Amino acid sequence: MADYGTIILTSMAKEPERTRSVAEIGSVTGLPAPSVSKILKILIHEGIVVSLRGTKGGYKLSRPPAEISTAQILKAIDGPIGMTECSITPGLCSYETGCQVRSHWQMVNQVMLQALEQITLKQMSQPVVETVDLSVLRRSRRASGAAANLGESS
Repeated sequence: MADYGTIILTSMAKEPERTRSVAEIGSVTGLPAPSVSKILKILIHEGIVVSLRGTKGGYKLSRPPAEISTAQILKAIDGPIGMTECSITPGLCSYETGCQVRSHWQMVNQVMLQALEQITLKQMSQPVVETVDLSVLRRSRRASGAAANLGESS
């Protein structure tokens, strides 16, 4: 569903002020109208898309594509993002208290979330012409690693 949601939103991001019908979005993206409708309802509920009624009604983005991150899209459609269950919700795994890799998975999850927050819908809707600056993530990872090491020693 997140793949379809991203396809729908990137097509809308090319003309963010334009209102479109489900049929038009389905035609442009090649996705079935029932799937488009279902995903749009989720995106409306999460505040990423707005629905307008009337003869010129339809759907459009709630804010500029540069203000919508891929993390927001994925969370809206699939819920919390996590590499492992314990990265999202503590207490789900019976091995959690003695797990030697849990803190490492949490660090991986944090870095992944930060990367997804940096990539906007505007970037996703354009051809790749620039790379994501990973130096910010590297600095963040070092800080997270230092914080995790402090937490492990206590």
